[in-house]
Amino acid sequence: MGFRCGIIGLPNVGKSTLFNALTKTAAAQAANYPFCTIEPNVGRVSVPDPRLNALAQIAGSKELLPTQLEFVDIAGLVRGASKGEGLGNQFLAHIREVDAVVHVVRCFESETITHVEGSVEPLRDIGIIDTELLLADLESLERRIANLEKKAKGGDKESKETLELCQKILPLLQAGKPARSLVCKDDAEKFAMKNLQLLTSKPVLYACNVSEQDASGSNPLVEIVRSHAKEENAGVVVISAAIEAEVASLESEEDKLEFLQSMGLEETGLSKVIHEGYKLLDLITFFTVGPKEARAWTVRKNSTAPQAAGEIHTDFEKGFIRAETISYEDYTSHNGEQGAKAAGKMRLEGKEYIAKDGDIFHFRFNV
Repeated sequence: MGFRCGIIGLPNVGKSTLFNALTKTAAAQAANYPFCTIEPNVGRVSVPDPRLNALAQIAGSKELLPTQLEFVDIAGLVRGASKGEGLGNQFLAHIREVDAVVHVVRCFESETITHVEGSVEPLRDIGIIDTELLLADLESLERRIANLEKKAKGGDKESKETLELCQKILPLLQAGKPARSLVCKDDAEKFAMKNLQLLTSKPVLYACNVSEQDASGSNPLVEIVRSHAKEENAGVVVISAAIEAEVASLESEEDKLEFLQSMGLEETGLSKVIHEGYKLLDLITFFTVGPKEARAWTVRKNSTAPQAAGEIHTDFEKGFIRAETISYEDYTSHNGEQGAKAAGKMRLEGKEYIAKDGDIFHFRFNV
């Protein structure tokens, strides 16, 4: 499954450079002028997970198939986007289609790279985008409420429930708070919230784009973003788009590791974004392992074994009987499936079993 993550921010803050590095392509044109990106660029990237390599080595798997994430490089947004300024309407429509957003914030000074607002001020930049998204959601919600009220009066139960949810969200938006700040009372309300497709309901990860000199640490501008993110319970990663572009241009893993170490870094920005993205969307990874292939799969946390099976094929979920299950720790410590079985570490789990991160599954099903 993975997730579809939109890269957003003001024009010229490093979104396309980061996208190119993440996807290891030059698909997104990166240049020093606003609206360089018009149509969104989409790229799929493999999720690095050392557990997959360990499992494949034990099982003698011929092929490794990591799970993937999809990144969408969305055009830069400016003041007035909610009213159609710049590429506003296109920008907002593209955000509605993603599961979460990586909000790139410029946290470095430069005399050669133009800032659309004339200076580098992270909170102001974040505020510009937040305001435009709030205004767009307000307009959308007010229109929706008017239509729902008519249907609710006619006795439509679903419209009445949706109306109640909208009436909870509206005062939050009017107070300048995002829709995601509403604590949903149950899973049904969470599902209804998702169906509203509000821009400010998307989980947010702030990516502070810093200079190469600050990539291994922090700077005062990053700390400003951290403080802001803490207030709204959002994640933060520090990246240098310039370094990511350099790493992406290197061919061998050895060269990449050597370069990262020379910069005082242990992992790439992609790894940071993925790790935080998993937290953001409550995702976990399970594995299927055999001599032909070792493969990683992604599901939402608290998914049942049949739901996990459905990620492989819908028939697996429909005809689910049970799952032969071994934890990653038991599989590796007992040198594979046979060793784990001999040690009594393989379990037969039924339809109610909740998949755990690192589970190795073999599904039994009947269609």
